[in-house]
Amino acid sequence: MAFERPDIIRPPSEHASYYLPLTSGCSNNSCSFCNFSFTQLGIRELQDVKQEIDAMSLYFNQGIRVQGQPDIMYMILWRWDGKKVFLQDGDALVYPYAKLVEALKYLNEKFPELERIASYATPQDILRRSVDELKALKKLKLGILYMGVESGDDDVLTHIHKNATHAEMVQAAARVKESGILLSVTVILGLGGVKGSRKHALESARILTEMDPDYAGALTLTLIPGTALYGEWERGEFDLITPFDSLQELRTIMENSTFSNCFFSSMHASNYYAIRGTMPADKARVLKQLDTILSRKDPALLRPEFLRGL
Repeated sequence: MAFERPDIIRPPSEHASYYLPLTSGCSNNSCSFCNFSFTQLGIRELQDVKQEIDAMSLYFNQGIRVQGQPDIMYMILWRWDGKKVFLQDGDALVYPYAKLVEALKYLNEKFPELERIASYATPQDILRRSVDELKALKKLKLGILYMGVESGDDDVLTHIHKNATHAEMVQAAARVKESGILLSVTVILGLGGVKGSRKHALESARILTEMDPDYAGALTLTLIPGTALYGEWERGEFDLITPFDSLQELRTIMENSTFSNCFFSSMHASNYYAIRGTMPADKARVLKQLDTILSRKDPALLRPEFLRGL
C-alpha cells in the first residue's frame, strides 16, 4: 500500500518547523479518547524520505521545485528558516532504528545548519531504545521528544487503553533524561471523569514529580465523535467534569507536583484558562492566579466553548 502523507498534527512549540513524515498514524492506536485511534500505522520507505529531503534542499537553497512533490511541502518550505524539523506522525520514534539513524544523518548532511529535530514518542517507543541508542540520536540533533502521559492514575490509563503504566512512563522519562534529550509531556484534565477527578489529578501530580520533565503541559479533555470514550459519554457511562472542575484539577496538579526546572503551561486551545510559568520559581504566582479565578467562578473569564479546540 502506498504511503499517504498524514495531516499536520504537531505540538504548538513546533509551529516554525518543517514537518517531515517518517510514519503515518500511531503504533499505539487504541487510546479511547484520541483521533489517532482511527488510524493504522504506516511506515514510509527510507528512499522516499531521502527524496523529500533532496527536494527540500533544492528548494531551500536554490528555489527549484521538483516535479511530483506535494504542494504542502513547498507551502511549509516557503516560510521555513531551516532551523527545526518535526518528524511526523503520532510517534515517529517507532521508525526502524537503523533507518531512523540513516534518515537523520542524511537530513544533517543536506542541512548542516539544522539546530533541532523533534518527534512525538510513546513510552513504548522509548523503552524499545537503549540509552546509548537515544544518545546516538541526540548526536544527530534529535533534541526533544514529546510524550503524552495523559494521567498518572493506572486505573485511568487502563480505562483509556494507554497500554502503558505509571511505572513504565517514569522509566521511559528517566531513559530520555539520561540520554540528554529534552522531554516534554502532557496530561489531560478531566480524563478521570467526575468520580475519578481528584485521584486523577493527584496521581498526575505524582507522575510529573517522578518524571521531572523539562516541559509539561495540561490539555483539557475534548470528546471526539466516533472514539470509544465519546461512545461511553453518549451512553451515560462517562461523566464530563465542569470547566471550573478542570481548573480545580489543574490547581491540584500544580500544588502537589515538584519540579527541578520545568516550564509548565496550559496554553493549549483545549483549555478554558491559560497559565504558564517556570516551576518551581513561579509556583506561588500560578496557584494564586488559579485561586482567584476559582473563587470568582465567573464564566466570562473562561475561554468560550466555541473557541476551544484540539
